[in-house]
Amino acid sequence: MDLLVIIGAITTLVGLIGIVVFIRKISALRHEGLDDAAMKLRLQGLLPLNLGAFLVATLGIMMVIVGLIL
Repeated sequence: MDLLVIIGAITTLVGLIGIVVFIRKISALRHEGLDDAAMKLRLQGLLPLNLGAFLVATLGIMMVIVGLIL
C-alpha cells in the first residue's frame, strides 16, 4: 500500500498546484480593475479550475488515508 500513499501524495500536490494557479489568476484579475459584470464573467470561467483542483486534492488525500489504513 506504499504505492497508494505515494500516488495519493503526488495527486494531492497536483491539486494544490491547481489551487495556487487559481489564486494567481484571481489576483491578476483584481489588478486589472474590471467592472463588476466583467469580473463576474471571468470568475465564472475560472470556477471549473477551482473545483477541479479541490477535487484532485481531495481524491489524493483520500488515497493517502486509504493507503495508510490498509
